[in-house]
Amino acid sequence: MAAQVHVPSLLARAGTASVLTLAAVGGTMLAPGTVTEAQAATPSLKALNVAASKKGSPYRWGATGPHRFDCSGLTVYSFKKAGKKLPRTAQQQYNRTRHVSASHRKRGDLVFFHYGRSVYHVGIYAGHNKIWHSPRTGAVVRLEKIWSKSVYYGRVR
Repeated sequence: MAAQVHVPSLLARAGTASVLTLAAVGGTMLAPGTVTEAQAATPSLKALNVAASKKGSPYRWGATGPHRFDCSGLTVYSFKKAGKKLPRTAQQQYNRTRHVSASHRKRGDLVFFHYGRSVYHVGIYAGHNKIWHSPRTGAVVRLEKIWSKSVYYGRVR
């Protein structure tokens, strides 16, 4: 039988620094750019967690997982695991999403890199101006700062 502890007296005896330590130790450690299970109520946030779980997976052109990905393959795979179907290419995905401004972007939105009107790369917005993506041959799925101002944002419906 487990011993019962009176929380207020335990906190009074532990002191502020110890309470903060207990909270830190008892908390859940997450990879940067991921959300807790409670926060992952939307398919977009679930997809964000799936993409983050693929950290380190190698890039392969045309691959849609589960072990290798190209950029749009990672988004297709992540959203499929979250219950949403996306078209195969970054351009097709852009055409299918609800476009949002940078000021209204949310974690789990897609980030489309473009040259003129042509979309050439996609990742999943992780917050703090970072994305999870599969960048190029020789690279792996990773969290990276958005390096260009030539981006569009799209929300999966």
